[in-house]
Amino acid sequence: MFDIKSCKRVLLKISGEALMGDLDYGQDHQVIDRICTDIKAIHDNDVQVCLVVGGGNIFRGIAADSIGMERASADYMGMLATVINALALQNALEKMQVPTRILSAIPMTAICEPYIRRKAVRHMEKSRVVIFAAGTGNPFFTTDTAAALRAVEMGCDSLMKATQVDGVYDSDPKKNKDAKRYSKVSYSEVLAKDLKVMDASAISLARENKLPVLVFSINKEKELQNIFAGKGSYTLINEVGDV
Repeated sequence: MFDIKSCKRVLLKISGEALMGDLDYGQDHQVIDRICTDIKAIHDNDVQVCLVVGGGNIFRGIAADSIGMERASADYMGMLATVINALALQNALEKMQVPTRILSAIPMTAICEPYIRRKAVRHMEKSRVVIFAAGTGNPFFTTDTAAALRAVEMGCDSLMKATQVDGVYDSDPKKNKDAKRYSKVSYSEVLAKDLKVMDASAISLARENKLPVLVFSINKEKELQNIFAGKGSYTLINEVGDV
């Protein structure tokens, strides 16, 4: 039986778009500070935290591919955008006295460490927040897949996917006021119904490794703290969900 209060190591997946706030582009530093305040709160409660951040607020490889840019090059540009976001999150966290390390799947040693699994685990054991940047380091893989991969590699108790809504719905709740919200749902149902909360490879990787996925709203203040206190709203994707 999954219990969020028993989770001692989690990976938080944050989309690049979440960092925009109400802006059309770039980073809203008030939003970044709010997100990092939430991360600090659970970190201070002895939860080991690592992050994967997207880059869609700066550059989206898929969008560039759709207008004719070669896909692999576009994806590499998107990976570099995630490093920019990782640096912004690191800056905000360290201003709050939270020790933080960025590990990049694409080596760029002048600004961050290269990704080495054992080093990342050691950082977390020393209560440092670890931010994984540059996705998997390979084109054609999303940061959702990178999040599932890193969560498995780090031995995380859960993957927490921060979205614009408070869970998984059977259709877009912003477009359909009658959309059904799931409190729990199985990996297989997410795939069979194409619920689009994460890409299929990320969900499949989570299923193969029995990694619980929690989907919650990044827009609610203190929602991470509320979830760990047993009061927050989220959907749990696990082996057995609502049928």
